[in-house]
Amino acid sequence: MISTLLGGLTPQQFLTDYWQKKPLLIRQALPDFKGIMSHDALLAMAQDEDVESRLVRRGRDGWEVRSGPQRAADLRRKRDPWTVLVQGVNLSVEAGDALMRCFNFIPQARLDDLMVSYATDGGGVGPHFDNYDVFLLQGTGQRRWRISDQQDRRFVEDAPLRILADFQPTEEWVLEPGDMLYLPPHWAHDGVAVGECTTYSIGFRAPTAQELAEGFLDWLQQRIALEGIYSDPDLQPATEPARIEAGMIEQIARMLEQIRWNKDMVADFVGSYLSEPKAHVFFDPPDSPMSPKRFAEAIAKNGCRLDPRAQLLVSANALYLNGERVDESALEDRDLLALANNRSLPAERCKNATNPEGLYELYLDGFLHPDARSQ
Repeated sequence: MISTLLGGLTPQQFLTDYWQKKPLLIRQALPDFKGIMSHDALLAMAQDEDVESRLVRRGRDGWEVRSGPQRAADLRRKRDPWTVLVQGVNLSVEAGDALMRCFNFIPQARLDDLMVSYATDGGGVGPHFDNYDVFLLQGTGQRRWRISDQQDRRFVEDAPLRILADFQPTEEWVLEPGDMLYLPPHWAHDGVAVGECTTYSIGFRAPTAQELAEGFLDWLQQRIALEGIYSDPDLQPATEPARIEAGMIEQIARMLEQIRWNKDMVADFVGSYLSEPKAHVFFDPPDSPMSPKRFAEAIAKNGCRLDPRAQLLVSANALYLNGERVDESALEDRDLLALANNRSLPAERCKNATNPEGLYELYLDGFLHPDARSQ
């Protein structure tokens, strides 16, 4: 599949020549691709309060944006062109998770989510740019894409979306089902539906330095214990009671100098931060759990797989599951490492698992499931 997905390029060639460098149009990246879900199923997801969605419409008075859950009546309107965008489809639709895994030549820690958009004729979200890499895979119908590497990134004032004020496209294509366009960060683009269409956007995480700093400081405050207490036994009578004296600032500065971190702590933070589920993600333990024996029989017959919402990442010193560090001994569990990389284990490997009790615990937490064929 990789040979068609990247238009005949190897992953190495793509990463060397295109990744974060220049766009790539790939005709028939996924031949005969028509999407992973029906139009009705997608609109039903948009009406779910547990799913993140946006409805974008451009009317006579400008752009309108409505966050979900969407109203059924709004998804039947005909007058103005509109598009509905549904985030995180990979978290609840197994075929969406499988589609994301086609891009496993990029580290999983960089994968963000699969967004699916449906648009009526002329629908779109306006010319804009993203701060991250994205693959735009055409599902049903056609979409016209125009792109530009322009440096003018001024936005339309008072618009509810980040619409570029002066979009100057330099290239244009109409994508058919199965065609795909890769865009690096900051490339301006505008996609307009030609008739009704669906587009599958595979996006990648690109946290800002500010986001990482805030996350790290949050993580760090739970792991530091500074010694000492502020004291001033030689305090003199204040002549200006409102003044913060230089001596107070110097003493507090010395106390804060105790805050230290090293590369191992940063590695621990990164593992936790990048494997942390999004705020709206919850796991559902099985209502009627199998016994350990029945579970072992089920996975020995058909294998097991991680829940699409689960994130299991590996670093040099530890494994991280959904924001939590797994015991160091897990690094010696080859089955767990294979599960992290492949997100599933075949039946034969499950039959001879080195730590079946560990797999069973993941199942009880809702992080892992026997293959659907065994249910």
